[in-house]
Amino acid sequence: MSQATSQNNREYENRARMLISCPDRSGIVATVSQFLHEHGANIVQSDQYTMNPEGGMFFIRFEFDLNDLEKELPVIVEDFNRVADRFNMKWSTFRASRKKRLAIFVSKEDHCLNELLWQWKSGDLDADIAMVISNHLDMKEQVESFGIPYHHVPVTPDTKAEAERKHLELVSGKADLIVLARYMQIIPPKFIEEFPNRIINIHHSFLPAFIGGSPYAQAYKRGVKIIGATAHYVTEELDAGPIIEQDVQRVTHRDDITSLKRIGRTIEKVVLARAVKWHLEDRILVHQNKTVVFN
Repeated sequence: MSQATSQNNREYENRARMLISCPDRSGIVATVSQFLHEHGANIVQSDQYTMNPEGGMFFIRFEFDLNDLEKELPVIVEDFNRVADRFNMKWSTFRASRKKRLAIFVSKEDHCLNELLWQWKSGDLDADIAMVISNHLDMKEQVESFGIPYHHVPVTPDTKAEAERKHLELVSGKADLIVLARYMQIIPPKFIEEFPNRIINIHHSFLPAFIGGSPYAQAYKRGVKIIGATAHYVTEELDAGPIIEQDVQRVTHRDDITSLKRIGRTIEKVVLARAVKWHLEDRILVHQNKTVVFN
Protein backbone atom coordinates (compact mmCIF):
# COMPACT_ATOMS: atom_id res chain seq x y z
CA MET A 1 0.00 0.00 0.00
CA SER A 2 1.39 3.40 -0.98
CA GLN A 3 1.68 6.27 1.50
CA ALA A 4 -0.92 8.22 -0.52
CA THR A 5 -3.38 5.33 -0.34
CA SER A 6 -2.86 4.95 3.40
CA GLN A 7 -3.49 8.68 3.89
CA ASN A 8 -6.66 8.50 1.78
CA ASN A 9 -7.97 5.64 3.92
CA ARG A 10 -7.53 7.70 7.10
CA GLU A 11 -9.15 10.73 5.48
CA TYR A 12 -12.17 8.71 4.34
CA GLU A 13 -12.49 6.53 7.43
CA ASN A 14 -15.93 8.00 8.25
CA ARG A 15 -17.05 8.79 4.71
CA ALA A 16 -19.77 6.95 2.82
CA ARG A 17 -21.41 7.22 -0.59
CA MET A 18 -25.03 6.74 -1.56
CA LEU A 19 -26.23 6.16 -5.14
CA ILE A 20 -29.92 6.45 -5.97
CA SER A 21 -32.03 6.04 -9.11
CA CYS A 22 -35.81 6.44 -9.11
CA PRO A 23 -38.71 7.97 -11.01
CA ASP A 24 -38.46 11.75 -10.86
CA ARG A 25 -40.83 13.64 -8.59
CA SER A 26 -40.63 16.60 -6.25
CA GLY A 27 -39.12 16.24 -2.80
CA ILE A 28 -36.44 13.60 -3.45
CA VAL A 29 -33.38 15.71 -2.66
CA ALA A 30 -35.03 17.41 0.31
CA THR A 31 -36.21 14.10 1.78
CA VAL A 32 -32.86 12.34 1.45
CA SER A 33 -30.93 15.36 2.72
CA GLN A 34 -33.22 15.66 5.74
CA PHE A 35 -32.91 11.93 6.40
CA LEU A 36 -29.11 12.09 6.41
CA HIS A 37 -29.15 15.20 8.61
CA GLU A 38 -31.44 13.51 11.15
CA HIS A 39 -29.01 10.56 11.29
CA GLY A 40 -26.05 12.82 12.07
CA ALA A 41 -24.49 12.77 8.59
CA ASN A 42 -22.80 15.78 7.01
CA ILE A 43 -23.17 15.89 3.21
CA VAL A 44 -19.86 16.90 1.61
CA GLN A 45 -20.79 16.36 -2.04
CA SER A 46 -24.01 15.99 -4.01
CA ASP A 47 -24.56 15.44 -7.74
CA GLN A 48 -27.87 14.90 -9.49
CA TYR A 49 -29.37 14.44 -12.94
CA THR A 50 -32.88 14.06 -14.27
CA MET A 51 -33.67 12.51 -17.65
CA ASN A 52 -37.02 14.27 -17.80
CA PRO A 53 -38.67 16.23 -14.98
CA GLU A 54 -42.08 15.05 -16.20
CA GLY A 55 -42.06 11.35 -15.41
CA GLY A 56 -38.45 10.53 -16.31
CA MET A 57 -35.74 8.94 -14.15
CA PHE A 58 -33.80 10.81 -11.49
CA PHE A 59 -30.25 9.97 -10.40
CA ILE A 60 -28.31 11.27 -7.42
CA ARG A 61 -25.00 10.62 -5.70
CA PHE A 62 -24.26 11.75 -2.15
CA GLU A 63 -20.99 11.67 -0.26
CA PHE A 64 -21.34 12.20 3.45
CA ASP A 65 -19.29 12.01 6.64
CA LEU A 66 -20.68 10.26 9.69
CA ASN A 67 -18.94 9.76 13.03
CA ASP A 68 -18.44 6.13 13.99
CA LEU A 69 -19.41 5.05 10.48
CA GLU A 70 -18.72 1.37 11.13
CA LYS A 71 -21.49 1.31 13.73
CA GLU A 72 -23.88 3.93 12.29
CA LEU A 73 -23.98 3.01 8.59
CA PRO A 74 -25.99 -0.21 9.15
CA VAL A 75 -28.56 1.91 11.02
CA ILE A 76 -28.83 4.26 8.05
CA VAL A 77 -29.19 1.34 5.66
CA GLU A 78 -31.98 -0.17 7.74
CA ASP A 79 -33.88 3.08 8.26
CA PHE A 80 -33.52 4.29 4.67
CA ASN A 81 -35.68 1.44 3.37
CA ARG A 82 -38.77 3.45 4.34
CA VAL A 83 -37.63 6.40 2.21
CA ALA A 84 -36.67 4.10 -0.67
CA ASP A 85 -40.06 2.41 -0.66
CA ARG A 86 -41.84 5.76 -0.69
CA PHE A 87 -40.00 6.94 -3.83
CA ASN A 88 -39.57 3.53 -5.51
CA MET A 89 -35.79 3.86 -5.34
CA LYS A 90 -32.98 1.57 -6.38
CA TRP A 91 -30.13 2.51 -4.08
CA SER A 92 -26.85 1.39 -2.60
CA THR A 93 -24.29 2.63 -0.07
CA PHE A 94 -20.53 2.23 -0.02
CA ARG A 95 -17.78 2.96 2.48
CA ALA A 96 -15.23 5.23 0.81
CA SER A 97 -12.33 3.69 2.77
CA ARG A 98 -13.18 0.13 1.73
CA LYS A 99 -11.05 -0.53 -1.32
CA LYS A 100 -12.53 -2.65 -4.09
CA ARG A 101 -10.61 -5.71 -5.27
CA LEU A 102 -9.59 -5.81 -8.93
CA ALA A 103 -8.92 -8.80 -11.14
CA ILE A 104 -7.21 -7.65 -14.33
CA PHE A 105 -7.36 -9.82 -17.45
CA VAL A 106 -4.74 -9.24 -20.14
CA SER A 107 -3.39 -10.97 -23.22
CA LYS A 108 -0.19 -9.80 -24.95
CA GLU A 109 -0.49 -6.01 -25.22
CA ASP A 110 0.69 -4.38 -22.00
CA HIS A 111 -0.06 -0.65 -22.33
CA CYS A 112 -3.40 -0.69 -20.50
CA LEU A 113 -2.10 -2.99 -17.77
CA ASN A 114 0.98 -0.82 -17.30
CA GLU A 115 -1.17 2.30 -16.86
CA LEU A 116 -3.32 0.60 -14.21
CA LEU A 117 -0.25 -0.71 -12.37
CA TRP A 118 1.42 2.70 -12.45
CA GLN A 119 -1.67 4.49 -11.15
CA TRP A 120 -2.13 1.85 -8.45
CA LYS A 121 1.52 2.11 -7.41
CA SER A 122 1.32 5.91 -7.19
CA GLY A 123 -1.88 5.78 -5.11
CA ASP A 124 -4.07 7.33 -7.81
CA LEU A 125 -6.06 4.11 -8.23
CA ASP A 126 -7.51 3.39 -4.80
CA ALA A 127 -7.99 -0.37 -5.03
CA ASP A 128 -6.49 -3.70 -4.16
CA ILE A 129 -5.26 -5.51 -7.27
CA ALA A 130 -6.06 -9.05 -6.21
CA MET A 131 -4.62 -10.74 -9.29
CA VAL A 132 -3.75 -10.55 -12.96
CA ILE A 133 -5.02 -13.35 -15.19
CA SER A 134 -3.69 -13.96 -18.67
CA ASN A 135 -3.81 -16.49 -21.46
CA HIS A 136 -0.11 -15.79 -22.04
CA LEU A 137 3.03 -15.66 -19.91
CA ASP A 138 4.43 -12.44 -21.39
CA MET A 139 3.80 -10.20 -18.37
CA LYS A 140 4.25 -12.69 -15.53
CA GLU A 141 7.63 -11.39 -14.34
CA GLN A 142 6.59 -7.75 -14.58
CA VAL A 143 3.35 -8.24 -12.62
CA GLU A 144 4.94 -10.38 -9.92
CA SER A 145 7.58 -7.67 -9.40
CA PHE A 146 4.71 -5.58 -7.95
CA GLY A 147 3.87 -8.39 -5.53
CA ILE A 148 0.66 -9.19 -7.42
CA PRO A 149 -0.33 -12.82 -8.12
CA TYR A 150 -0.22 -13.76 -11.80
CA HIS A 151 -2.34 -16.64 -13.07
CA HIS A 152 -1.62 -18.15 -16.47
CA VAL A 153 -4.75 -19.77 -17.90
CA PRO A 154 -4.25 -20.83 -21.54
CA VAL A 155 -7.32 -20.64 -23.76
CA THR A 156 -7.66 -22.83 -26.83
CA PRO A 157 -10.73 -24.25 -28.57
CA ASP A 158 -10.12 -27.52 -26.72
CA THR A 159 -9.53 -25.93 -23.27
CA LYS A 160 -12.08 -23.10 -23.42
CA ALA A 161 -14.61 -24.69 -21.06
CA GLU A 162 -11.91 -25.59 -18.54
CA ALA A 163 -10.44 -22.08 -18.76
CA GLU A 164 -13.86 -20.55 -18.04
CA ARG A 165 -14.25 -22.80 -14.99
CA LYS A 166 -10.77 -21.85 -13.78
CA HIS A 167 -11.47 -18.12 -14.25
CA LEU A 168 -14.60 -18.29 -12.12
CA GLU A 169 -12.79 -20.30 -9.49
CA LEU A 170 -10.02 -17.68 -9.30
CA VAL A 171 -12.22 -14.59 -9.02
CA SER A 172 -15.37 -15.74 -7.19
CA GLY A 173 -15.39 -14.10 -3.77
CA LYS A 174 -11.99 -12.53 -4.44
CA ALA A 175 -12.77 -9.70 -6.86
CA ASP A 176 -15.30 -6.87 -6.90
CA LEU A 177 -14.46 -5.61 -10.38
CA ILE A 178 -13.10 -7.33 -13.49
CA VAL A 179 -10.99 -5.19 -15.82
CA LEU A 180 -10.29 -6.40 -19.35
CA ALA A 181 -7.04 -4.62 -20.17
CA ARG A 182 -6.92 -5.68 -23.83
CA TYR A 183 -7.90 -9.26 -23.04
CA MET A 184 -8.53 -10.79 -26.45
CA GLN A 185 -11.04 -13.49 -25.56
CA ILE A 186 -14.84 -13.55 -25.54
CA ILE A 187 -16.27 -13.42 -22.00
CA PRO A 188 -18.82 -16.24 -21.48
CA PRO A 189 -22.41 -15.50 -20.37
CA LYS A 190 -22.00 -17.31 -17.03
CA PHE A 191 -19.12 -15.00 -16.14
CA ILE A 192 -21.13 -11.92 -17.08
CA GLU A 193 -24.04 -13.12 -14.93
CA GLU A 194 -21.66 -13.42 -11.97
CA PHE A 195 -20.44 -9.81 -12.38
CA PRO A 196 -23.30 -7.67 -13.78
CA ASN A 197 -22.05 -4.14 -14.55
CA ARG A 198 -18.79 -5.09 -12.88
CA ILE A 199 -16.73 -6.03 -15.95
CA ILE A 200 -15.09 -3.10 -17.74
CA ASN A 201 -13.66 -3.53 -21.22
CA ILE A 202 -11.60 -1.18 -23.37
CA HIS A 203 -12.49 -1.26 -27.03
CA HIS A 204 -9.86 0.00 -29.42
CA SER A 205 -12.22 2.09 -31.51
CA PHE A 206 -14.73 4.87 -31.10
CA LEU A 207 -17.90 2.77 -30.89
CA PRO A 208 -20.13 2.07 -32.69
CA ALA A 209 -17.73 2.57 -35.60
CA PHE A 210 -15.30 -0.19 -36.61
CA ILE A 211 -16.67 -2.99 -34.45
CA GLY A 212 -14.82 -6.31 -34.64
CA GLY A 213 -11.29 -7.15 -35.68
CA SER A 214 -8.57 -4.86 -37.06
CA PRO A 215 -10.30 -1.57 -36.24
CA TYR A 216 -7.24 0.53 -37.06
CA ALA A 217 -6.93 -1.11 -40.46
CA GLN A 218 -10.65 -0.43 -41.00
CA ALA A 219 -10.15 3.17 -39.93
CA TYR A 220 -7.11 3.63 -42.19
CA LYS A 221 -8.98 2.28 -45.21
CA ARG A 222 -11.82 4.73 -44.56
CA GLY A 223 -9.40 7.65 -44.22
CA VAL A 224 -10.73 8.71 -40.84
CA LYS A 225 -9.87 12.10 -39.36
CA ILE A 226 -10.38 11.09 -35.73
CA ILE A 227 -9.66 7.89 -33.86
CA GLY A 228 -10.66 7.00 -30.35
CA ALA A 229 -11.33 4.39 -27.69
CA THR A 230 -14.35 3.33 -25.67
CA ALA A 231 -14.57 1.89 -22.14
CA HIS A 232 -17.82 0.08 -21.44
CA TYR A 233 -19.42 -2.49 -19.19
CA VAL A 234 -19.53 -5.96 -20.69
CA THR A 235 -22.84 -7.52 -21.66
CA GLU A 236 -23.68 -10.64 -23.64
CA GLU A 237 -24.02 -8.52 -26.77
CA LEU A 238 -20.45 -8.05 -28.00
CA ASP A 239 -19.07 -4.51 -27.60
CA ALA A 240 -22.57 -3.16 -26.96
CA GLY A 241 -22.65 -2.67 -23.18
CA PRO A 242 -23.26 0.65 -21.39
CA ILE A 243 -20.54 3.14 -22.35
CA ILE A 244 -18.62 4.69 -19.45
CA GLU A 245 -16.01 6.85 -21.14
CA GLN A 246 -14.71 7.72 -24.60
CA ASP A 247 -12.01 9.93 -26.04
CA VAL A 248 -10.68 10.85 -29.47
CA GLN A 249 -7.71 12.44 -31.19
CA ARG A 250 -7.48 14.04 -34.60
CA VAL A 251 -5.35 12.31 -37.23
CA THR A 252 -4.51 13.11 -40.85
CA HIS A 253 -3.80 11.38 -44.14
CA ARG A 254 -0.13 11.29 -43.10
CA ASP A 255 -0.84 8.75 -40.33
CA ASP A 256 -0.37 5.15 -41.44
CA ILE A 257 -1.71 2.08 -39.60
CA THR A 258 1.35 1.94 -37.32
CA SER A 259 0.91 5.59 -36.37
CA LEU A 260 -2.83 5.10 -35.75
CA LYS A 261 -2.11 2.16 -33.46
CA ARG A 262 0.48 4.16 -31.50
CA ILE A 263 -1.91 7.07 -31.00
CA GLY A 264 -4.72 4.65 -30.22
CA ARG A 265 -2.78 2.88 -27.49
CA THR A 266 -2.34 6.15 -25.63
CA ILE A 267 -6.06 6.90 -25.84
CA GLU A 268 -6.99 3.36 -24.78
CA LYS A 269 -4.95 3.32 -21.59
CA VAL A 270 -6.16 6.75 -20.48
CA VAL A 271 -9.83 6.00 -21.19
CA LEU A 272 -9.72 2.63 -19.41
CA ALA A 273 -8.00 4.09 -16.34
CA ARG A 274 -10.63 6.84 -16.10
CA ALA A 275 -13.48 4.34 -16.30
CA VAL A 276 -11.95 2.09 -13.66
CA LYS A 277 -11.28 5.03 -11.35
CA TRP A 278 -14.87 6.27 -11.64
CA HIS A 279 -16.22 2.81 -10.86
CA LEU A 280 -13.94 2.53 -7.83
CA GLU A 281 -15.21 5.90 -6.60
CA ASP A 282 -18.87 4.83 -7.03
CA ARG A 283 -19.55 7.53 -9.61
CA ILE A 284 -21.50 5.42 -12.14
CA LEU A 285 -25.19 4.59 -12.28
CA VAL A 286 -26.49 2.25 -15.01
CA HIS A 287 -29.97 2.66 -16.43
CA GLN A 288 -30.99 0.29 -19.21
CA ASN A 289 -28.04 0.42 -21.62
CA LYS A 290 -26.76 3.87 -20.65
CA THR A 291 -24.67 5.25 -17.82
CA VAL A 292 -24.89 8.36 -15.71
CA VAL A 293 -21.34 9.24 -14.65
CA PHE A 294 -20.90 11.82 -11.89
CA ASN A 295 -17.29 12.71 -12.60
